[in-house]
Amino acid sequence: MPENKRDYYEVLGVSKGASEDEIKKAYRKTAKKYHPDLNPDNAEAEAKFKECNEAYEVLSDPEKKARYDQFGFAGVDPNFGAGAGGFGGGFGGFDGDIDLGDIFSSFFGGGFGGGARNPNAPRKGRDIQSAVTITFEEAAKGCKKQIEVPRVEDCSQCHGTGAAEGSNPETCPECQGRGFINVQQRSILGTINTQTTCSRCGGKGKIITNPCTKCQGKGKVRKRTKVDIDIPAGIDNRQVVNLRGYGDTGINGGPAGDLKVVVNVRSHKEFERDGFDLLYKKHVSIIEATLGAELRVPTLEGDIKYNMPAGTQPGEVFKLKGKGIQRLNGVGKGDMFVTIVVDIPQNVTSEQAKLLREFDKTYVPPKNPGKKGFFDKFK
Repeated sequence: MPENKRDYYEVLGVSKGASEDEIKKAYRKTAKKYHPDLNPDNAEAEAKFKECNEAYEVLSDPEKKARYDQFGFAGVDPNFGAGAGGFGGGFGGFDGDIDLGDIFSSFFGGGFGGGARNPNAPRKGRDIQSAVTITFEEAAKGCKKQIEVPRVEDCSQCHGTGAAEGSNPETCPECQGRGFINVQQRSILGTINTQTTCSRCGGKGKIITNPCTKCQGKGKVRKRTKVDIDIPAGIDNRQVVNLRGYGDTGINGGPAGDLKVVVNVRSHKEFERDGFDLLYKKHVSIIEATLGAELRVPTLEGDIKYNMPAGTQPGEVFKLKGKGIQRLNGVGKGDMFVTIVVDIPQNVTSEQAKLLREFDKTYVPPKNPGKKGFFDKFK
């Protein structure tokens, strides 16, 4: 065995008795792992790729495989059997050109140059994004808004062809409309055929000799377009409304992309939101909390009356069922939770202070060892 040269079966990771199908599968896996397209600027991967190609070239050929099994590397040496019929020339038994496109298209469906994308096939346009700001109430109830967005559209003068009126794009003579060309490179493995983007048409497959004056041959123009948006009730801050088909127009007759509108909801001066529930703090006086009172509570539908019972404690929460926010794309509404905040008076007059002290003397607190007077409950 030549120095530093690995056994072909070892290179592909198969046993000597491996079947043709097993050898093919092993080669497919190894070649894909070390292919130069997947390992740019990796000299070691390139060397291993060439090594697995060399191994497969021998082991996939029944005649060469038989000679290799019997004589080793000498059996596939180009000079082996010279003068007695010989076994052909070329490096290591590689005769003629190697078309990597053919090899990989048969194994991987053309993923390495054998199945380049058709530049004239329909393609979907790019998705675009915008934003809109609405009030808290608009988010809760839903609303309609109009925004202006910059989007790419077909040129109205050439209708997207890029060619001036009365002319049409021509098929690129360099690549015959494919958008790519085959390039041959000599290597120690023989002549390797690869594919590269056509420099003449830039991969478009077409050449415009008489470009449209409005779009300069691009076939597309950027235009500000007004779009009406239906914002559903119950939407929350930073949620997105998707408008299908309102993005950039497609290429070669493909569908337009989508417009994704981010909804920014302004905060409310009184309400807070928790999912589809509303949170509200209602301030009351000590007297109202003690004796009870009819409160006026604001909601998204207007003020309502609520009878607060006597003896309501600070921080107590009351639920107003169905007074919250419409459930997004659902049925019903959330609830509203009202937290009672008891305001402790400040800067009372001497007369008011005297009356409060008199009341505190006559007040008998509940049997609670931690409290001594009426005002202790608010401390």
